[in-house]
Amino acid sequence: MLKLTERLGPIEAARASDTLTLPFESRTRGRLKATSDGGRELGLFLDRGAVLRDGDGLRAESGEVVMVRAADESVVTGWIDTGLPLARLAYHLGNRHVQLALGENERGGFVRFPPDHVLEELAERLGARLECHEAPFDPEPGAYVAAGHHHGHDHVH
Repeated sequence: MLKLTERLGPIEAARASDTLTLPFESRTRGRLKATSDGGRELGLFLDRGAVLRDGDGLRAESGEVVMVRAADESVVTGWIDTGLPLARLAYHLGNRHVQLALGENERGGFVRFPPDHVLEELAERLGARLECHEAPFDPEPGAYVAAGHHHGHDHVH
């Protein structure tokens, strides 16, 4: 078993000797047994807290590097005009403390979230056109995580 012990952050695909495709739920875990896309047995032994993002690298004790990929999973994508409509939709869904992926492309702005009939009804009331499908789910990490937030004191539990 290849023991993956170090997070490298985003890496170039050429650095990796293998890939590991995981759904969002599994990418939140620090300890995990998995099989790589190349068929190798892997063990994740990582510090807890940070979510593995699509494109992140993991270094094994041997020095070998594996790239993380976000798996396709069941999601709902709410398409809406960019600007205030997208901001309003993101605000109201985020106010429900649900994980959200945000983005835009040639089709417009979108908010992506796990299937939930209550959230789907809310999104439609706010003007979103919904699409239920399989796609990678890589939600926003949160402002404090992205900014490297630190409280200025440590927590002891």
